[in-house]
Amino acid sequence: MEEPKKDSGDLRPIIQGVIEEFVRAQQIKAEPAYKAELLDERKRREDLERRMNDLVQENQRSRQMAEEADRSASIRAELQRLGVAKVDLAYRAVKDDIQRGDDGRLTARGGQGEVPVREYLAQFVQENPELLPARITGGSGMGSAPKIAASGGGIDLDKIRPGMSQEDLEKARQEIARVASQAMRGF
Repeated sequence: MEEPKKDSGDLRPIIQGVIEEFVRAQQIKAEPAYKAELLDERKRREDLERRMNDLVQENQRSRQMAEEADRSASIRAELQRLGVAKVDLAYRAVKDDIQRGDDGRLTARGGQGEVPVREYLAQFVQENPELLPARITGGSGMGSAPKIAASGGGIDLDKIRPGMSQEDLEKARQEIARVASQAMRGF
C-alpha cells in the first residue's frame, strides 16, 4: 500500500512558522545583551562628552589666565619704564581701566575715550608723582655722613681665581682688608 502523499504545501507553512518562532526566540534572548551594550556605549559617549566639555572649559580658563598674566606683565613693564617706584600700587590703581582690544592691543578708557596704554600710563604717572622715586634723598634729622673717596685700587671679583699671580693675589687681599676695615668703622 502506498502512503498518501502529503502535500508539500501543507508542510511549508509549518516549517516557516517554526523558523519564525525560532528567530523570535533568538532575538528575545539577544535583546537584553544588545540593550546592555547600547547602555554601555551611551554611558561611554556621555562620559567622553562630559570630559570634552571639561577640557574646553579648562582651556578657556587657561587662556584667560595667560591673557591676564600677559596684560599684567605689559602694564607693569610700562610702569617700570616710566620710572614708577611703587609699581604694585600703581598697577592696582590702573589695572581695571586697561583692557585688550579686538585687535589685540592694550587700550585704556580715559577721559578722551580709548587711548593707547603708554599715553594713559604716562598721564597717570604725571598726575601721581608720589609714585615716582623721591628726588631728594634723606629728610629732616638725616645727618650727613662723611664721604670716603673710593681708592682707585678696586679689584674685579671676576678676576679672583685659582692660579692667579702672587702680585694680583696680594692686591686682592689688600682691597678686601681695606673694605672690611671701612665696614668695621661704619662707613
